[in-house]
Amino acid sequence: MKSKSAPSGDAATVRKLGIVGGLGSLAGGDLFYKLVKSRAVLEDQGRYHFLFEQHPFKDVLLPLDKGANMTSRKFYVFQVCKTFEESGVDAVMLPCFASHTFRAEIQEELSIPVLDMMAALRSHIDHIAKPGVTLGIVASDYVRHCGLFERYFGTDFKLVYPSDQVQSGLMAAMYGVNGIKDGYLHGVPLESAYQACLSLQEQGASIVLPGMTELSLVCGDLQRRGIAVLDINELYAGFATLNKGQSSRPPFKLGIVGGVGPAATVDFMAKVVTHTPAGRDQEHIKMVVEQNPQIPDRTANLLHDATDPTMAMYATCKRLESAGANAIAIPCNTAHAFVERIQAYLRVPIVNMLTETVDAIVRQYGAGKTVGLLATSGTIKSQVYQDAARRTGLQIIVPGVDYQALVMDSIYGARGIKAGFTEGICKDQLLLAAEHLCESGAEVLILGCTELPLVLEHSKAYMINGHQVALIDPTTLLAIKCIQLSRENLIQRQSVPAG
Repeated sequence: MKSKSAPSGDAATVRKLGIVGGLGSLAGGDLFYKLVKSRAVLEDQGRYHFLFEQHPFKDVLLPLDKGANMTSRKFYVFQVCKTFEESGVDAVMLPCFASHTFRAEIQEELSIPVLDMMAALRSHIDHIAKPGVTLGIVASDYVRHCGLFERYFGTDFKLVYPSDQVQSGLMAAMYGVNGIKDGYLHGVPLESAYQACLSLQEQGASIVLPGMTELSLVCGDLQRRGIAVLDINELYAGFATLNKGQSSRPPFKLGIVGGVGPAATVDFMAKVVTHTPAGRDQEHIKMVVEQNPQIPDRTANLLHDATDPTMAMYATCKRLESAGANAIAIPCNTAHAFVERIQAYLRVPIVNMLTETVDAIVRQYGAGKTVGLLATSGTIKSQVYQDAARRTGLQIIVPGVDYQALVMDSIYGARGIKAGFTEGICKDQLLLAAEHLCESGAEVLILGCTELPLVLEHSKAYMINGHQVALIDPTTLLAIKCIQLSRENLIQRQSVPAG
């Protein structure tokens, strides 16, 4: 089921809120109603656009006892949130306390914020109560067992819950046959909720906090009986409309255009892992890879006007973008001849490996060095390295025709690197071409094809038949740059207020 409200207004100022329904249909509907009639919306109805999504959720009738399994609920919430994310929603509202026990897990996988209902409750309490007062909690067995309220209130307030016997009656009144969740808002269910609140007052609670969104359905009746119980749907609606709610910056995710070539992709990923300063798995970078060896050969296109790889590369980048990548890495030097065509049509940046390489050489060795380029003939013909070097003053030299033929055979030959060889004739051919560049005055050599570092490693001082030369591996520099972007993202995330 879908529902919309307030679709008009200037698109630049409209705030789109998605509401996850289906976890408690009546409570979700009550939140939608309280959003529509909230002060902010009534004062500026054109500013807000609400989307209410409710899909079949097979475990909705299972009681929230302390051993309840949340797996299907997590998947349901995540899928609805992803639908909202793809619809361009600004933030998601999740009217379910049980789901807020795993809200942070869902948030980690999204690029839009899931507004924290508990933060809304805490914000209100901070305005109306002094630290140290006793707060009564009306919550399901599951929420109580998980310690959700202790996380938000336990250090500053005293928390009390109904006795086990009263709690049992409350669970039946809320989730049982003919309970409040099913729309039975009077008689025995209401009386059981009232008795639970009274038991909290008897323990010294001056305010009753809701830990079940269904409590909002009978909140008015309880308040008229003298219970100081809060309406969470009303508070959550105000939190979402009068405030921006918490910001969200998801963890950095690196998109990788893989398959160009396949072994170079694996090598690049290994370098990202190796150079990441991490003490445990969770401190490493998220990566999403499309290993697509069917992207047409870049060198063949540049040299022989074979199939243009631009469309395949663009489509791969768009899929990575849709998968939530914050930046895209293409561990293929020759492919960078096509990057400029693609970048203007993407929302996320392609990290330019060639620019990073040239800049690193200038930083480490100065702009006056002669730099030799070992690369495919396609990369050399495209002049992409020469163009990158020109703005820094670096001089790029390339092998002569016969030596360039050796480089190409070391990469593409029957016993070349793309065929899976890293020793033998392919290495000998590469070293001959490298020696030729050294004899031509090169003091730094760029391993300008991502297969080449599989044979020769990044090195500050490598000896080639009496010549000492620096070997520069662009994929290592690309990996280091991507790690730097990840660290910057982490700092920015840590600087964003929680709400």
